[in-house]
Amino acid sequence: MAERLNDAARNRQVDSIGDDFNNATLKIYTGTQPSAGGGATGTLLVTITLPADAMAASSGGTAAKSGTWSGTAGATGTAGWFRIESSAGSRFYDGEVTGTGGGGEIELTSTSIVSGQTVTITSFSVTQPAS
Repeated sequence: MAERLNDAARNRQVDSIGDDFNNATLKIYTGTQPSAGGGATGTLLVTITLPADAMAASSGGTAAKSGTWSGTAGATGTAGWFRIESSAGSRFYDGEVTGTGGGGEIELTSTSIVSGQTVTITSFSVTQPAS
């Protein structure tokens, strides 16, 4: 039989992940996302400190970012992937960065980043599938 989770269980899992993002650090890098457990690769383009309420409450097993997620770029390049980690450096979550509508876990208006520009995350969500 296939494993299936009801919405309440899915929401608890997503909310727990979202709680880890409160006051965490999001780093956007150039290049291709490394394998699970791999060290960071590429050039670090921007570091963003996430708000204390980084994620909205989940519904239907999905939670979206809450508040403004933005920071000033420290380098120039094309965004390819991101990592969210605690202030102690514990890694929580990696994913792909794409332009708006590109389907990445994080979407930016443009993946071309220039040192000194403000980078704002336009879309981010976490989903726990039902099965």
